[in-house]
Amino acid sequence: MLADYLPEGDPLAPLRTREGRRVGMGQVTDLRQRVHGLRLADDVLAGGDLIRPALRELRSAVRLYREGAHTGAAGRELLSQIGELAQIAGWIASDAGRHAEAERIYQLGLSAAKQAEDHTLAGNLAGSLAYQFSNTGRAGDGLALARAALNGAGPDAPPKARALFLDRVAWAHTKAGDRAHAQHAMRALGEAAEALAEDSEGTESPAWLYWVDAGELQIMEARVHTELRRPLRAVPLLRDVLGRYDATHTRELALYLSWLAVAYADANEPEAAAATAARVMSLSADVASERTAERVRVVLARLTEYAEVPEVRAVLDSAV
Repeated sequence: MLADYLPEGDPLAPLRTREGRRVGMGQVTDLRQRVHGLRLADDVLAGGDLIRPALRELRSAVRLYREGAHTGAAGRELLSQIGELAQIAGWIASDAGRHAEAERIYQLGLSAAKQAEDHTLAGNLAGSLAYQFSNTGRAGDGLALARAALNGAGPDAPPKARALFLDRVAWAHTKAGDRAHAQHAMRALGEAAEALAEDSEGTESPAWLYWVDAGELQIMEARVHTELRRPLRAVPLLRDVLGRYDATHTRELALYLSWLAVAYADANEPEAAAATAARVMSLSADVASERTAERVRVVLARLTEYAEVPEVRAVLDSAV
C-alpha cells in the first residue's frame, strides 16, 4: 500500500535538516528516464505486474526530494518528475483495481505539479483521476474534474494535451448518461480532433504525450458511440483502428475489442459478438488488469440476450 512507502503527513514537505546529498540535474535526468521507462512498460504490462516497482520508484523520488539539498531549478524539475511518476503510478494502481490508492497517488502528484507550476502536468493528473471517477460510478465528480483539468491547463497547453483533456471530458459526459450529455460528448470529441490537428513537427509537447495520436482519438470516439448505443458508427471505427493496432499492447487490445464485441451485440450481430468476445477472453486470461476483467464481465452480461445462439452459448459456457 502507498502508506507503506511514504512518510506520514505531507509527503512533499522537505525535512528541516537535510542530511542527504546535493541533488543536481543529473539525478533529475536519471529519474526522468526511469519514469519514461515505466510508461513504456505500462504499454505492454498490466497494473498487477507493475504496481510494486511503481511504488518503489515513487518512494525513492519523494525521499530524494525531502532529504536531498537542491537549488530552486533542480527542486522544481524534481517536483515535475514526481508528478509525472505519480501519474503513471496512479494509472497502474487504478488498472490493478486499487482505486482508493490510485486516488491518493494522483493527489500527491497534483500537489507536486502545482508546486512545480506545471499546469499541463496538473491537468493530466486531474484528468486521469477524473477518468477513474467516471469509470467507477462517480460520474458527477468525473465530469467536474475533467472540466477543471481542461480549464486549468488553459488555452496555451500543447495541442496534444488539449486533445487528451477534451477526450476525457467527452468520456465523462458519456458516462454521465442523458441526451444532453451525449451532445456535449460529441462536441468535445470534435474539439479534441481540432486540437490535435494543430499539432505539428515543430510543436513542443511533454514526453508523456507520446501515445496521443489520431488513432487514440478514433478509439475514444468509437467507445463513446458504443456507450451511446450507436453501433453503426462504432463498429467501422473500431475495426479500422484495431486492424492496425500494435498486438504487443495486449491489455489495450483486449479492452478495445471488448467495446467492439458490445457494439456487434448492439447491432444484432451475435455471431460476430461471440467471436470477438472469445478473443477478448483469450487475450485477457493472463493479464493482471482489473480493467480487462471488468470489461470481460460487461461483455458476457451483454451476450446473455443472445444465449440461445450456439456461438454465444459456447462463449458463455466457457466462462463458467
